Amino acid sequence: MHVVLAGGGTAGHIEPALALADALRRRDPTVGITALGTERGLETRLVPDRGYQLELIPAVPLPRKPTAELITVPGRLRGTIKAAEQVLESTKADCVAGFGGYVALPAYLAAKRLGVPIVVHEANARPGLANKIGSRYTRHVAVSSPDSKLRNARYIGIPLRRAIATLDRAAARPQARASFGLDANLPTLLVTGGSQGARRLNEVVQHAVPHLQRAGIQTLHAVGPKNELPQPDNMPGMPPYVPVPYVDRMDLAYAAADMMLCRAGAMTVAELSAVGLPAAYVPLPIGNGEQRLNAQPVVKAGGGLLVDDAELTPEWILGNVLPVLSDPHRLHDMARAAAEFGRPDADELLVGMVYEAIAARRGA
Repeated sequence: MHVVLAGGGTAGHIEPALALADALRRRDPTVGITALGTERGLETRLVPDRGYQLELIPAVPLPRKPTAELITVPGRLRGTIKAAEQVLESTKADCVAGFGGYVALPAYLAAKRLGVPIVVHEANARPGLANKIGSRYTRHVAVSSPDSKLRNARYIGIPLRRAIATLDRAAARPQARASFGLDANLPTLLVTGGSQGARRLNEVVQHAVPHLQRAGIQTLHAVGPKNELPQPDNMPGMPPYVPVPYVDRMDLAYAAADMMLCRAGAMTVAELSAVGLPAAYVPLPIGNGEQRLNAQPVVKAGGGLLVDDAELTPEWILGNVLPVLSDPHRLHDMARAAAEFGRPDADELLVGMVYEAIAARRGA
């Protein structure tokens, strides 16, 4: 069996694809896996680092919404569809699993031409153009939100790295806190704006930290590798404030924390729910509003808080996050609500859909 993965561009597309690849290999170590990508995407680094074959095709940016520009897409796609067809033919692909982004649409169109079964996975609450089109060509459509309106949607969650999906936060906490130089027993806030950080979150948190310290809260703050690293003023006897440029072991960061302050990307929401970590979500104020939609279901379930970017202030943190961190019973209830919403088995469910799609084609 050979599966072609189409999910290049951003980590939000690539990481679920690689999680599926890992799960397919666990099910059958002989399965062939090829990832499609473009030379401008993160996949040029992430895919080879995980040991999978990468084939590059030309990048054709897609409009985010149906506009007059959409009319020009088929012509611009012609060459990249042909390149995708060549990969499918050379690998004798049994299935294309697409995750959205630049490479997904040509992969879907190439698979449709060649009669290769298609599985679509949509990580965001609001689907992108590629997956809207791809969902027309298959009944095998997986989504991360129970409220998705995508055609033929089946709610499974987002495939996650096993280090996250199988994390036992309580068991890992002593090692995790020691690795970051945190106190073993104090309530802990984890702050990050994603892999590149978020300047807005950084500025607000730095003003709130002294007040949190006086209230007995310690903070682990990933500021982003391109942002200036604060110089902590950790007075003797005060809870630690630990700013770091970047965290490459998010499983340990999640284990160290009792609550998180973060953006609301689809992967972030899925990971926090899977590990049962409550969060205060601050959706990006730009784009099509998808980050708010990503966070709303788990917040509605009681597993998090939601605040607009413009309303995030040190006073909001002290009035909303601090009371949660200071109340073990409320922390426990929010963690349980987040965990009940989480889907740590999404990778295995998606493997099942791949096998299902292949079997349906062979039985047709």
